Amino acid sequence: MENLIFTINAVLPIILIIALGYFLRRINFFDEKFLSVANKLCYKVCLPTLLFFNVYNIDSLAGINWKFILFIVLTILGLFIFGFIIVKVFVSNDKQKGVILQCSFRSNYAIIGIPLAIALAGEGSLAVGVASIVSAISIPLFNILAVISLSIFEKGEEGKIDIKNTLVKIVKNPLILGVFTGVIVLGIRYLLGSLNIDFSIKNDLSFLYKTIQDVSRIATPLALIVLGGQFTFSAVKDLRFQIILGTSLRVLITPIVCLSLAYLVGFRSVEFPALIALFGTPTAVSSVPMAAEMNQDDKLAGQLVVWTTIISAFTLFTIIMICKSIGLL
Repeated sequence: MENLIFTINAVLPIILIIALGYFLRRINFFDEKFLSVANKLCYKVCLPTLLFFNVYNIDSLAGINWKFILFIVLTILGLFIFGFIIVKVFVSNDKQKGVILQCSFRSNYAIIGIPLAIALAGEGSLAVGVASIVSAISIPLFNILAVISLSIFEKGEEGKIDIKNTLVKIVKNPLILGVFTGVIVLGIRYLLGSLNIDFSIKNDLSFLYKTIQDVSRIATPLALIVLGGQFTFSAVKDLRFQIILGTSLRVLITPIVCLSLAYLVGFRSVEFPALIALFGTPTAVSSVPMAAEMNQDDKLAGQLVVWTTIISAFTLFTIIMICKSIGLL
């Protein structure tokens, strides 16, 4: 019952904020111009700051299980390849292929996953440290693959994939820049620590740390309100197949395959809270502003965020109950 209550408490606020955005748009509290500007603010400022903040606040890199990290990387790459094959076969619209592809492998680990992992593992446990380390690996990989997903189906003037343009988009992507800036600053912090120099942004530049923290707190609610404002139920009928396909890949096929594989490989209670959070959570909210900025089908991206979030409330409950019953939590 506690896990059910937690799952509801983790997912329902997201749904309610989306509903708030939808309601405010329906009563014309804001218009499309506001949504467009807010989308840019979220994508180029707030979400990169949130990712920087999450990476910078990783407590320790000591005792990393490299077998586990390798499993995470290979599994995400495997999901990307599998998703690529699925969209090539079943999706005809090029602007929808990348959106469904990123939905298949990209979870909401930063916003929902980490709190979920902490709740499942318990504050201060080794599993919480594992979950934090996973964020430093998965978030950059998710965002790099997301840029590739949303670029790879674009054709250049000669009808071929523009590899150079794809690489430029990866390097210039604000979310990736946010993560790698966090990694660099985190590395400097550990280097100074190894030299017995006690300095950190959090303690010695607390005004800057507080500013970064406050901006990062804007990211999730703003992204969800914008998402709700852009959401239209009329689009569900036209996108029914794409929604079913993307949602099934994200919250049904991915967790079943990846968690079963992790169990067979030999991972258990220390790793499973992070694995459930990584592979069982809905698709990332940031996938919507990213799709919009990269001229892909952001309406479909928004539908996928909403429906994977709703369905994951039920699938996560089932996953948690099963894992608990066989001693993985």
